[in-house]
Amino acid sequence: MPDLPLPPGSTLGILGGGQLGRMLAQAAERLGFDVVILDPQPDCPAARVSRAQITAPYDDPDALQALGRLCDVVTFEFENVPAASVETLAEAGALVAPGPTALAVAQDRVDEKTYLNAVGAPTVDFAAVTTLDDLTAAIDRLGLPALLKTRREGYDGKGQVWIRDASDAQAAFDAIGRRPAVLEAAAVFNRELSVIAARGRDGAVAVYPLGENVHQNGVLKTTTAPAAVDPATQGRAEAIAAAVLDGLDYIGVMGIELFDMGSGELLVNEVAPRVHNTGHWTQDGCVCDQFEQHVRAVVGWPLGPSNAHARIEMTNLLGDEVDQWRTLAAEPNARLHLYGKHDARPGRKMAHVNRIL
Repeated sequence: MPDLPLPPGSTLGILGGGQLGRMLAQAAERLGFDVVILDPQPDCPAARVSRAQITAPYDDPDALQALGRLCDVVTFEFENVPAASVETLAEAGALVAPGPTALAVAQDRVDEKTYLNAVGAPTVDFAAVTTLDDLTAAIDRLGLPALLKTRREGYDGKGQVWIRDASDAQAAFDAIGRRPAVLEAAAVFNRELSVIAARGRDGAVAVYPLGENVHQNGVLKTTTAPAAVDPATQGRAEAIAAAVLDGLDYIGVMGIELFDMGSGELLVNEVAPRVHNTGHWTQDGCVCDQFEQHVRAVVGWPLGPSNAHARIEMTNLLGDEVDQWRTLAAEPNARLHLYGKHDARPGRKMAHVNRIL
């Protein structure tokens, strides 16, 4: 194991080479670190701003061994990296952050909600579903409407379906491929908020101001931050974040999505053990953005400041919306962040723009 904190010139490995890996690599480069990417896609977006890429599946044992040899510390950019791969790296002596426990918890929605409730982070009521009989019983207990989600995988609205009538149960179960699932009670919330928080190797926690999120067709469209919330609401979000991070002995940045139920009540929707789309506003609203904060945490540096110096509206550019780059580049209060993706498929996240309000 290398000595901590890691000095500039050390090498950071990243499992995953999409836009989050790209922005992590750019932040690491600013701090003087080299970056090696492991991703099955040749010439992935993150690799083009990194020292090297290992092109292989995430569960390739030879590739994982090579990554461990080349890197002083390894992290990941998305939570669908196999937890077993992180365990393999850790067992081989590589320094990995966040650890495999956080990844495993976040990969299973039932385990995630069970953990959250155990550390005092409230969620909607839920029930595990394996069979159609389980689903029928869960509907009887939770009532309708309710949201059926696959236990594993699925993001941006994928792998989930609303059930509004008991007669729709079988069709909903068929729609998710009859896979193990969770049924969630409907949450009648005023708005969705999110909090980006980090925990360092010394146990220090830094929490950014809350953001307010708007989704379209199950995909995040805008985050406005700092959100218009009272100090008590910000304080409750910070307490939830600290409990979640401390309970996992977490190292790095985490995104936590929250339902604002009104009357001061916050429910956790889900957590993401990584840098998060709703934290992109920090790139232009904070001295230390979420990507630098994550790098600082995993290499053992002190956490940076998490206060906002500007109010930002972050807008995702999906599919051919990225073709607006000429117009956006001319906006005086906007900063464009392009991901270097070649294929602008409908609904694909191609870039985001941060506007100073």
